[in-house]
Amino acid sequence: MGNICTKFGGLQIKSPIIVGSNSQTASVSKLVEFEKAGAGAVVLKSLFEESITREVAANDIDMHPEAYDYLAGYLGEKVLSDYLDLIKQAKAQCSIPVIASIACHTDGKWEEFATRIEEAGADALELNVMSLCTARNYTPGDFEKMHEDIVANVSSRIRIPVIVKIGSNLSNPVALCDRLYAKGAKAVVLFNRFYPTDIDVDKIAFTTGNPFTCAADLSLPLRWAGLVSSAVPAVDLAVSGGVDSWKGVVKSILSGASAVEVASPIIRGGASWISEANDGLEKWQQEKGYESVNDYKGKLNAAEPENADKLMRTQFLKYFSEVH
Repeated sequence: MGNICTKFGGLQIKSPIIVGSNSQTASVSKLVEFEKAGAGAVVLKSLFEESITREVAANDIDMHPEAYDYLAGYLGEKVLSDYLDLIKQAKAQCSIPVIASIACHTDGKWEEFATRIEEAGADALELNVMSLCTARNYTPGDFEKMHEDIVANVSSRIRIPVIVKIGSNLSNPVALCDRLYAKGAKAVVLFNRFYPTDIDVDKIAFTTGNPFTCAADLSLPLRWAGLVSSAVPAVDLAVSGGVDSWKGVVKSILSGASAVEVASPIIRGGASWISEANDGLEKWQQEKGYESVNDYKGKLNAAEPENADKLMRTQFLKYFSEVH
């Protein structure tokens, strides 16, 4: 057995494969299955800011503002209470790190939620900042500052590691990752996945696009992992989106990531995908003569000028001129 242990966000994990937040990570029996298959850690299904507001909206009736606030508080407490129970059950049955997740798009009551999540026993907290910046009167920097404020407010209240999952809709992920680290983030995940929008031309209505990632999606997080890991080496990185085999895990580590968050291939192929990917990773390490993940982590990041040139390349002219 090769050594595929790694460190991510202050957590020591036995494999760089982390099961990302998805519908299956709300099931404790599935979490146990993922651990047996060799997952390094699991991210629980996210506690969505939207789910709380949606619960309130579903009970929308004409009422006094104070009564409405009471209802909002009651429903929010119920959603949180159920989530805290999931954390406790997961910790009771799993020995690998259990990472709680909050999907948020505003700087709201997450400080209070984070404290109770820590008290429930979570090993770390992932803040999945899912937001589109569409304001016409937008001031450059406001969107990034929202990320910083969320992280600063939460990390000041808890001792467990804070991990931030950011979107790719940012002008400069390198600078933001540096500032998030300064505000208390121990790790950053590149990148979250928005609701896939599509249009049904027969019904002339919006519909859901393909919910799963594919290997082609790996290109973007690979590029930014290579750039961020070189510029901000103190912050641990995980690649998310497009890892569909052990090769995707290797590519992510070579680019500078410490781990990967995977959901789509596990949903499609089951927990056995984890053990197969671990086996492929171990075999590749042995064939290349690497004793551990650290031996090759970041080997192809932007620290080397030759690698930086490839990671920074933004046009195809040279490539297409060489293809016959």
